[in-house]
This record gives sequence, C-alpha cells and structure tokens, in this order.
Amino acid sequence: MKYTYTEKKDTRSGFGAGLAELADKNPNVVALCADLIGSLKMEKFIEKAPERFFQIGIAEANMMGIAAGLSITGKIPFTGTFANFSTSRVYDQIRQSIAYSGKNVKICASHAGLTLGEDGATHQVLEDIGMMKMLPGMTVINPCDYNQTKAATIAIADFEGPVYLRFGRPTVPVFIPEDMPFEIGKGILLQEGTDVTIVATGHLVWESLVAADELEKEGISCEVINIHTIKPLDDEIILKSVEKTGKIVTAEEHNYLGGLGESVAGMLARKRPTRQEFVAVNDTFGESATPAELMKKYKIDAEAVKEAVKRILDK
Repeated sequence: MKYTYTEKKDTRSGFGAGLAELADKNPNVVALCADLIGSLKMEKFIEKAPERFFQIGIAEANMMGIAAGLSITGKIPFTGTFANFSTSRVYDQIRQSIAYSGKNVKICASHAGLTLGEDGATHQVLEDIGMMKMLPGMTVINPCDYNQTKAATIAIADFEGPVYLRFGRPTVPVFIPEDMPFEIGKGILLQEGTDVTIVATGHLVWESLVAADELEKEGISCEVINIHTIKPLDDEIILKSVEKTGKIVTAEEHNYLGGLGESVAGMLARKRPTRQEFVAVNDTFGESATPAELMKKYKIDAEAVKEAVKRILDK
C-alpha cells in the first residue's frame, strides 16, 4: 500500500492543534465552546490566547448568536461542541443568523457519526452533513485523519464565509503527509485504478484504502479518491475517474440519505450517469457499542467497502 501509518490519533486533536497554531498566526481568530473544552481539545488555544476564548456553557444556540455577532466586528469565530449539538440543536440559529447573511463563522463539530461509540444514538449524529450542505453558501468539510484535520482547521481561517468542519472522537490511522496542502473544494487522488472508483470521506478514507489493498490481491484494481470537501464537491476529479472505470462506490460515516453518496449521485445524474453503490448507514439510528463494533454492524468498514465493490462488478 502506498499509504501506511505509524501511529493513530483522534481527528479532534488535529482540530485542537490547528486552532492552537491559529492563536499565533491570526489575531482575529476567536474560539467559543459550549462546556466541552477537553472534548474539543481547545486547551492549547486558551493557554496561548485566553482573551480570545469565550466559555458559553451549555447554551449552544446562544453560542451561534454570539459567533455571528463577533463576525460582524471582523473576528473569525470558531465554535466548538459535538456535531449533534452543532447542527440539529441550533439549526434555526445557523440558518437565520449565519448562513442567510453569509457570516464568516466556522462551525467546528466533534464526535460525529457512529464512532462516537458508547454514548449511543442520542449523540451519534448521522444526518449532519445533509443538514449543513442544504444551507445556501455553507461549505462542508470532513477530513480523514489528524494531519488533514489540522490542515483544514488552519485553511478555513483564511476562507471567507460560513464553514461546517466535521471530525471525530476515536483514534484513527494518521496517513496523510503532514506537509500535504489542504485545498478547499479539491479532492485528492490517493491511488490510481482501472476497475472501480472508490470515493470516500472522513474515517472511511482509510477503510477504503485497506479495502483497495486487499482487493488488489484478488486482481481488482480500485481508484481511491479522498473527498474531504463535500460542498463544494470536486466534480472534475470524480468525473475524470468514472470516465475511466465506469463504476463508483461512495463510502462515508453518515446516513446514505443526504450525505456524500447522494451528492455524488446527483452530480453524476446530471453530468455522466454511472452505476453506483453506497457504503453508508442505511437510514437508521445507531446504538451504544465500541466504534469498531458499530462500523462492522452498520457496514461502514473496509469489509463493507470490499463487498460494495464486488457487488458493482457483478452487475
């Protein structure tokens, strides 16, 4: 495999590291948290710039309103709480106070998806990508590992407009080079192949690379693309790949309704109809278990990617 790893880290720590770097690089960056400093790894930012940190408490809707107000003064607010509380709990505030007027607010959402794990269905948001990509003008980013999350955090500070940045709780392989540039809206071709295109986002990027490596031993050649920016979608990299392979599998830690797969399907329907299989949660809530157990049960792991590739090749 071209991409290997020597350690595992949680993507939320990548966010914390990127935010800490922004404390030094950009004096306009301010951080707000809804009583989850440790969970969002915001301690280092607070150490470096305590005067630019606001502890809002368990008042997420209020946090979004304050962030919108701070953006009017020229500040660049980064809000921090769990993905569930960053979206469904405060959707009205985001729509009316941030998205509608294009406020320069960065909504940073940890503990996304099933891999939140033991906290269970009430905290495992699987519809957040769909909710946020539906908002006009909202950029939606879902990086795959620690290094890419750190790079994305730094990159969005220089990007004008509202951003939803999604990351997770568990430790996952760190495989993206630390110096790889992060370009909003541009996918990354990780591995070339000829038989099928695998387009993945977030934690499913590594699972897709593992699947592709195992399938190669069976004589199946997979092209793997990392789509870290779900909106705006990089149509060009996907169209170029499916022109070659003629088949596509999308993989994500999200409900198949509203997520990456649906965005890709809609784009292909308009520009180049292509056979597609979805690796995603099948329109259900999660439950309490370890991340690995949940990924296996809900079929969003490397084995599920392999099965989807074989299904599409058999059609």
